[in-house]
Amino acid sequence: MSAENDSSSLRVKVLLIDDQPLIGEAVRRMVAGEPDIDFHYLKDPLQALQTALAIHPTVILQDLVMPDVDGLELVTQFRAQEFTREIPMIVLSSKEEATTKAKAFALGANDYLVKLPDPIELLARIRYHSKGYINLLERNEAYRKLAESQRLLASEVASAADYVQSLLPAKIQDGPVKTEWEFISSTALSGDTFGYHWLDERHFCFYLIDVVGHGVSAALLSVSVLNAVRSQSLPGVDFSNPGQVITALNNRFKMADQSEKFFTGWYGVYDVQERRIAYAGGGHPPALLMTGPTAEQAELVKLDSTGPMIGAFEEMDFESESTEVGPYGKLYLYSDGVFEVHLKDGQMWAFDDFVAFMGRRRQSEESVIEALIKHTQDLSGQARWEDDFSIIEIRF
Repeated sequence: MSAENDSSSLRVKVLLIDDQPLIGEAVRRMVAGEPDIDFHYLKDPLQALQTALAIHPTVILQDLVMPDVDGLELVTQFRAQEFTREIPMIVLSSKEEATTKAKAFALGANDYLVKLPDPIELLARIRYHSKGYINLLERNEAYRKLAESQRLLASEVASAADYVQSLLPAKIQDGPVKTEWEFISSTALSGDTFGYHWLDERHFCFYLIDVVGHGVSAALLSVSVLNAVRSQSLPGVDFSNPGQVITALNNRFKMADQSEKFFTGWYGVYDVQERRIAYAGGGHPPALLMTGPTAEQAELVKLDSTGPMIGAFEEMDFESESTEVGPYGKLYLYSDGVFEVHLKDGQMWAFDDFVAFMGRRRQSEESVIEALIKHTQDLSGQARWEDDFSIIEIRF
């Protein structure tokens, strides 16, 4: 919008188009004493569109009978142009026939007055139609600014989402531990995050955080928790002791200090020499460990959380548990969005059915994660998930 058409500075601007100068002078005198009205007169109807573009009138008065251009045709031309399409038009005519009035309204006129009208009535109609048009311009300008604000916000959120994604770990393809994972956010910014890293040559830790809700606040809390674990910045904590880690997170990230947001989490440490996993969790779904002498003989073991959701209860002590990993070992750590899937009939996919699905694929040559994604999409009939979809596969 140009400066001339900035709604915050708009005055009532009248453009009269009439080939009779006497009519132009008469209308000019009617509005001359009104300080809030600017008056513009045009004798040549062929210059009407150009003049309207130049002065941005808030109301157009025009005659019906003029040389060179038919008045009704001029109404049509005004309504055909984007920059004059919404400007109110008042037809001034000596004709009082109902059919002429009906045709003028059908072509886009907003009002019809037999000239010359009473000055009080003309001023009232000028102000009435101009006010409506100015309100329209102000609304459109507000919408434009809102759209621009939303565009900038969306751009910033997208940048933040890219940053959150960049914090996720690289997949490990070689060594005593190998990893695969999938992260699909249900919104631009999610409350899920996860990671893994070596504490030393012997201990490998892995963890997943699921903050309640979505959006900026959930993502900020999720990233804060991730950074605290990844940087090992929880004072006095032995990060090879999962119970200590979850207990420290519970004490540091209290709901009362996090806008009443809590999160679930699961933290495990794999001892390469002993082939044993120590673990603890707060309110999180159990990790699923496939372990045994071989893939064919592997059994599924649930590694349950050892306490409630994190941040909700102060001074909680979370205990560590441990389990042995056989010669064959594969673990799945995931958020609840992986299995909380609405079926096509409206029912929820049962957690036991999810566990059974995972167990049946312990010997599969195909990617279990890819199979799970396809299966949940088939179950729901939807390509997207209602909640964040996060899952890590760790092969020992």
